Amino acid sequence: MSHSPRRIATAGLLTIVLAACAGGGGSAGTTPPGGKAAPPTQSTPLRPPQTPDKPDPVESALAEMSVAEKVGQLFMPVLYGTSASSESGENQARYGAQTPAKVIRKYHLGGVILFPQNVRSARQVVGLTNGMQRAAKGVPLLVATDQENGLVARMSALMTDFPGAGEIGAKNDLSLSRAVAAATGRELRSLGVNLDFAPVADVNVNPANPVIGRRAFGDDPKKVAKMVSAAVKGFDDAKIAATVKHFPGHGDTTVDSHSGLPVINHTKAEWERIDAPPFKAAIAAGVDAVMSAHIVFPKLDPSGDPATLSKPILTGLLREKLGFKGVISTDALNMGGARTKYDDGEVAVRAVLAGADLLLMPNDLPKAHRAVLAAVKSGRISKQRLDQSVTRLLTLKQSKGLLAEAPAASADEAARVLRSAEHRKLAARVSGG
Repeated sequence: MSHSPRRIATAGLLTIVLAACAGGGGSAGTTPPGGKAAPPTQSTPLRPPQTPDKPDPVESALAEMSVAEKVGQLFMPVLYGTSASSESGENQARYGAQTPAKVIRKYHLGGVILFPQNVRSARQVVGLTNGMQRAAKGVPLLVATDQENGLVARMSALMTDFPGAGEIGAKNDLSLSRAVAAATGRELRSLGVNLDFAPVADVNVNPANPVIGRRAFGDDPKKVAKMVSAAVKGFDDAKIAATVKHFPGHGDTTVDSHSGLPVINHTKAEWERIDAPPFKAAIAAGVDAVMSAHIVFPKLDPSGDPATLSKPILTGLLREKLGFKGVISTDALNMGGARTKYDDGEVAVRAVLAGADLLLMPNDLPKAHRAVLAAVKSGRISKQRLDQSVTRLLTLKQSKGLLAEAPAASADEAARVLRSAEHRKLAARVSGG
């Protein structure tokens, strides 16, 4: 879905089906001249050592899970309705259960993603996120959305109208990038959202790019890297998980990965110079998650598979070369770029085998869930590989305080934070110059 220069926050099935972050939804330090940089230290908070009187909450949660519950932790679909108990024919048709709460329990979901169709008022969204958290019971949910600001702003009906990355990048002011991310994070957190699929780390070097454009901070890799690092720190200030996207870099495409499969023909040296710096900077800044792109990058992996399904890219490059230890999320698996070669079950299995931890918006959740579960039971996905992903997801939840106590948003707090005078003044600063 190409994005015209307007805010993308329209409710409706078409928006949701085509959504996700490589084009709206559902989505690091530079190498020294003449040498190779050592992989940056990934600063996702480490779990404290286990002691006899204080068990590690991540290890404890993992030990109590069945295989089916572990598999469920990997999935993050969009659910339909404005409360956890809303009955929806869409939920029934897609997932075999009518309410968000029943879908969460049926699949032991680890996360959900919110779209405009879930949003009516602040009090209602707080009730929805709290109700879904109660439905999750044992392990709290990652509740996510795409709030990049600007062109992609799923919660714009309730939140401050912050300019997007393109406008912030044009100011060339790192303090603004950090401040806007922090304010965005505080508003999301007040609603019960704990993960944002932002910021965009793509370097928009192709003016004909139909899907990134002003969603990026700009076309200069060094400047984009600094802006992305500042935004990651801002989200961390707000205690919300940030996700940089779309690895290994979606900036030089002329095809929209919602409907097709883009190919980027950068050499490895060009990737190091153009695409890699913002991701390296984000990792050095301690970013919580990295989202894959549904793009083919032949010089990084000649298989013809998109990066989302590429072990050389997700494991070899992102994990091993760049040293990223956090959560790898797919872009939405209902997008055309992810589904050109394999069916919906095989796509999910191959994403896990490639190195993904979070499977965002599978086109057919029941089929994808069955396929991953069967792959684990057959040994195609080893139990060790499954535990690696679940441990990363639980560690992220622990780092945001979600395992320590059941998360609950407050409608009164949301009323105080959303569109506050301070945040409106910040938005005006970015817009007004």
